[in-house]
Amino acid sequence: MGWRKQGAAFLAGGASVLAYAPFELFPVAAVSLGVLFWLLGPGAPASLCADSRGRRARGGFGIGFAWGLGAMLAGVSWLYVALNRFGGMPMPLAALAVLLFCAFMGLFAGFSGALFGALRQGRAGRDALLFAAAWLLGEWVRGWAFTGFPWLASGYSQSPPSPLAGFAPVFGVFGVGGLLAAVAALAVAAVGARNWRPALVAVLILAAGAGLRGVAWTAPVGEPVRVALLQPNIEQSLKWRPEMLQRWLEVNLSMLRDNPAQLVVLPETTIPLLIDHLPPDYREALARTAAGHGGDVIFGTFVRDDAGRIFNAAVSLGSAPPAFYAKQHLVPFGEYSPPLFSWFYALASIPMADQTRGAARQPPMALAGQKVAVNICYEDVFGEELIRSLPEATLLLNLSNLAWYGDSFAQPQHLQIARLRALETGRPMLRSTNTGMTALVMPDGQVADVLPPFKADALHVEVRGYQGLTPYARWGNVPAVGVALAVLAAAAVAARRRA
Repeated sequence: MGWRKQGAAFLAGGASVLAYAPFELFPVAAVSLGVLFWLLGPGAPASLCADSRGRRARGGFGIGFAWGLGAMLAGVSWLYVALNRFGGMPMPLAALAVLLFCAFMGLFAGFSGALFGALRQGRAGRDALLFAAAWLLGEWVRGWAFTGFPWLASGYSQSPPSPLAGFAPVFGVFGVGGLLAAVAALAVAAVGARNWRPALVAVLILAAGAGLRGVAWTAPVGEPVRVALLQPNIEQSLKWRPEMLQRWLEVNLSMLRDNPAQLVVLPETTIPLLIDHLPPDYREALARTAAGHGGDVIFGTFVRDDAGRIFNAAVSLGSAPPAFYAKQHLVPFGEYSPPLFSWFYALASIPMADQTRGAARQPPMALAGQKVAVNICYEDVFGEELIRSLPEATLLLNLSNLAWYGDSFAQPQHLQIARLRALETGRPMLRSTNTGMTALVMPDGQVADVLPPFKADALHVEVRGYQGLTPYARWGNVPAVGVALAVLAAAAVAARRRA
């Protein structure tokens, strides 16, 4: 019987990908988590109901792990493209690497299931809240453990028009995920116990979220800025070839010349070499062209300091004094090698893989009358790190290169992540990407404009900066995690008393 429960959990986890971009069927996330709660709670096998806490925890772990494995395999299988197609890893090894990674990520859902299994009380309403707390804690731990991988945290599925999006500026994406789990579990509890009260609580949560969507936590500041977000669409398999370098330099400069604006943005590593290796006149040409437009250009490249350390960086040139931002949250196995994993690089060909972290706190760039806080690619997955630039920053800017993942879910999923960052911070999020999705996201999480992927083009927008602090920008994940820990602590005390 246990394998059937795990099989059902695996399928429910896999189905959860439909809640995320590009599908954005956000109610599916509640259904998927509702199935998980049913398997762990009202529909749990006897081992989860009447046995020792240890056995209940083991049973809960198996079901939670199966759900997490299904969700990760369905949602991030695009990692295979980077490893095999562009990283040169043999197909069987690339498939195995993705499977092992997804299994490791599934452990965190297993942790939530084990925690719930050990502490559940058999009372529908209380168990629903306990499930939500355990779920929130598991996703939060996944967001920072071993440098963190919060991709596909359940809260991301609740971008507008979901009513739960209203909670993002208050509790952040993990808090939204916890409330989503609560709504799902309360609905299942109401049906299972034939009691309308849990359902009423779920409705009140949704109503509160819908009401919060109308709250303007931040306000515009300064004059509108004319921005050109460039999408060069450089093929990943050609980008790092030495014989193609001159062509890419010409593409970047040509796009800059053809798209005058106060702020012109080129994507991550659009210049795929160290900036001090640029032809002598090229850097000056970039600065001169941007200044001639009455503004500045920001572009992605690599910077080396006096100690020889290499940084994935964003550099600004033009009317304002030159500035740069160094990426501080690097991608494991892509931008640096974790200890004991040097063997990985013998199997995968990843350029510029030996990088150094930038400082945790770096001042925003003062450009076009605004304070622009830059983040590079994967960094915008970490909301609690982006709020370090607030309240000083008035605009958020993401430079990305997702060509590594081909035509996959990675692009729309990443844009959806940006929507939650805009909600959490109350700031517009500008995105310049190599192959997509280049976009402007407003502080309410709505996408104001976006370029079609895999097309060389420029997105011209006017945007105002915003000032002020959302509750999340002020306190980060502390309130959401604090509530979850309090619920779990109360459940632990109750379990000890019953023992």
